[in-house]
Amino acid sequence: MNFASFNLHSHILSGVHTSGYKTPTPIQFKSIPPIMAGEDVMGLAQTGTGKTAAFVLPILHRLMEGPRGNPRALVIAPTRELAQQILEAFNTLGKDTKLRCVSLYGGININSQKQKLRRGAEIIVACPGRLLDHVGQRSINLSKIETVVLDEADQMFDMGFLPNIRKILQLLPKKRQSLLFSATMPPAVRQLTQEILHEPVTVQIDQETPKASIKQLLYPVPQHLKTELVIHLLQNTKVESVLIFTRTKHRAVLVAQQLEEAGYRATSLQSNLSQAKRQSVMQAFRSGALQILVATDIASRGIDVARISHVINYDMPGTTEAYTHRIGRTGRATKIGDALTLIGREDMGKVRSLERMLGMKLEQRIVPDFDYKAKTPWVDHSSVVSERERPAKPAHHQHRAHGANKGKPKFAGKPSNRTGGFAEKRDDRSPAHTGKPGSKATGFAGKSDRRATSYAGKSDSRATSYTGKSDGRTTAYAEKSDRRTTSYAGKSDRSAAYSGKPGSKTTAFAGKSGGKATAFAGKPGNKGTAPAGKSGSKAAPFAGKFQGKPAHKRPMNKRNHADGRPTGRTRSGA
Repeated sequence: MNFASFNLHSHILSGVHTSGYKTPTPIQFKSIPPIMAGEDVMGLAQTGTGKTAAFVLPILHRLMEGPRGNPRALVIAPTRELAQQILEAFNTLGKDTKLRCVSLYGGININSQKQKLRRGAEIIVACPGRLLDHVGQRSINLSKIETVVLDEADQMFDMGFLPNIRKILQLLPKKRQSLLFSATMPPAVRQLTQEILHEPVTVQIDQETPKASIKQLLYPVPQHLKTELVIHLLQNTKVESVLIFTRTKHRAVLVAQQLEEAGYRATSLQSNLSQAKRQSVMQAFRSGALQILVATDIASRGIDVARISHVINYDMPGTTEAYTHRIGRTGRATKIGDALTLIGREDMGKVRSLERMLGMKLEQRIVPDFDYKAKTPWVDHSSVVSERERPAKPAHHQHRAHGANKGKPKFAGKPSNRTGGFAEKRDDRSPAHTGKPGSKATGFAGKSDRRATSYAGKSDSRATSYTGKSDGRTTAYAEKSDRRTTSYAGKSDRSAAYSGKPGSKTTAFAGKSGGKATAFAGKPGNKGTAPAGKSGSKAAPFAGKFQGKPAHKRPMNKRNHADGRPTGRTRSGA
């Protein structure tokens, strides 16, 4: 039997011939006639059996007649990859029909999708969340939908989409054709079929066991040697295209990096990638530019590549259904595929459950020339844990000063505080990290376990340094003054020192500052300012109209007391 026996429209048959389809698969043979007749259908088939074309072809045939420009068919898919795959199937098989198809999913700008909807489309392929976004923004009208398809319904249940599915179904016309396809039939999905399908035709194609064209093998191996064993198997096996599944996206990235370092054209496919990057990766994998793709279970049902020769379960899947979905990526189109699963002692319970489901005992292989007792040069994968399991960061990594710039030393408190890092009796820290004028710099001296801080630039704050093994603070005094002086170093061209008893004129200059200098002299309260050279320094804080006013009527000053000492946020002179 061929596709011409379905009496499809001639424009659709041309797309079938272009795609290289010759003989319908069992799911296509049993599903296409009732769908073309307008009946509800529940299809139970594994991934890779051709069920996408089983509903794409009759939908295209039905839409050839009737109005254009409004959405008339809606396909709901759980993942972006699967939605993109279905979109490509519609475009390929319907290339001569002039029917327009739009995909709606997250990860890309919603405005571009709105523009496509405004131009008109008869077919919508969407993920539940983004479809509801468009409904909320009134950019899509679902009142004229004639056919709705729920693809991979069991995965949508696993991902928690059933509440959204029910919301969407309430927006559709009650008189419609409903199609549901699933690899398995958990109780929640069975209940959903009873709610939305009216006297459905059930099409069931070997949903319990994997295809006979897939050779299944188990490889016992310690966790830390899994990557080395994968490389060993790749080196000694003729492979065309390899798909490796891991339990977590973190491990997918790690394994892909290790394979790439070993010389293979490999990369990872996981949810952290942008949509453009994910499409680029899939295109490279389909074309053969990438030989190995490491993916998580979320992407497992959205990968439609006919030339995959090997599927490797780096981690044992959590359920027998997930195992079936994973290995269903190989052995397609009457080709023979290999499914290799790496197992540890902790996986033996899952292996027994899998063998009971299959009704057969799987072969376990030991590679004779592989050293199972070797210490791996790779990172111990058992230390790779999920975000939920990962221990908390040390306290000094968790708390940062407010407003600190990324990539620069973090300082807490006000300018008068002493801040910086801890030397921890190390002599490998280089001192004097200085920035622009006005920035705070931190230095480490010797094996000191004390914090050393210097302030460079135009800062009015107090500078303190700790040297040697001293626990004390060193302070510079100018001449015979009994007052403490403060020196400013760094790139500043302005240097000032406060010295002497109140009323003295002693001035000290610190560092290599040879620019402008300013000394503040006189008794407290005087507004005397003695600029040196062409100094552009600021005048004493009590100059002008505030001289002699009571403290509580003076303006708030964040910088200095009347005598120049640094302070917090207090009133001047307080």
